[in-house]
Amino acid sequence: MDLIIALNKPKDITSQDAVTKVKKILKVKKAGHTGTLDPMATGLLLVCIDKATRLATYFSSFDKEYRAVLKLGEATDTQDAYGKVISKTESVEIDKSIIEETLKSFKGKILQQPPMYSALKHEGQPLYKLARKGIEVDRKLREIIINEIELLNIEGPYVTFRVACSKGTYIRTLCDDIGKKLGVGAHLFELERTAVGLFRIEESLTFEELQNADTDAPSKGIYSISRALSWMPELRVNFQMMRAVTHGNPVKILNLSDAYKKAEGIRIKSTDGELLAIGSYSELKDMIQMDVVLAGQ
Repeated sequence: MDLIIALNKPKDITSQDAVTKVKKILKVKKAGHTGTLDPMATGLLLVCIDKATRLATYFSSFDKEYRAVLKLGEATDTQDAYGKVISKTESVEIDKSIIEETLKSFKGKILQQPPMYSALKHEGQPLYKLARKGIEVDRKLREIIINEIELLNIEGPYVTFRVACSKGTYIRTLCDDIGKKLGVGAHLFELERTAVGLFRIEESLTFEELQNADTDAPSKGIYSISRALSWMPELRVNFQMMRAVTHGNPVKILNLSDAYKKAEGIRIKSTDGELLAIGSYSELKDMIQMDVVLAGQ
């Protein structure tokens, strides 16, 4: 069962708990996700099954999109609603235009400091474990990209916005930074991941829907490896090349177009359409090398 499942993760469970539940529903032994969602967050979580777990890196680098709700006037130690309030501002009446301009000011390449309450490690220990002991360490600023940020609604202290961003962006840190820039403090109150690359929340499945789904047929939220990687160009090889591909050896393709040379991955298939491997062009060798061999494994 080599599949990618677009799961709509519910609130208050970890991403790993969600993967464990998918494994039980599908009765498989091997599964993993392509990018963590915090327990308080809901939305799109891509879960790779069996051989698809070897391709997780192809999905984890995708840009993400979120629908976020921040609460103005309260900053917390975890930067989200699960944390302890560390500062409070009573009056948070801010003009809509100021909020819009503040959101827009974060668009583009920005530097972000990862939060202490995160799985990043310091000297081999997760930061959140240090944070729980009251220990704070220096965290290197990281460059992220906010591709789009759009105000959706304001209702009292709650501000709803949509954000499209690069891998590695902490939305709760973004909310904390927005609150600081507005001078009133803020924290992430609700979060839904609505897109991962080309995958959309509208095409995802709940646990109940997955339980009743037919995994043997193409359907909503269930992707074969080839379909999930449809953004990669496809290359069909003859029988002689098939043997080289399935043994992990590079192959030489004459007059290879730039579309293949510049692609982040190439779906290599047999003449009858079986997905054999994922390869990439090596300029040094002027050949297509095999990065992940799927056939016969």
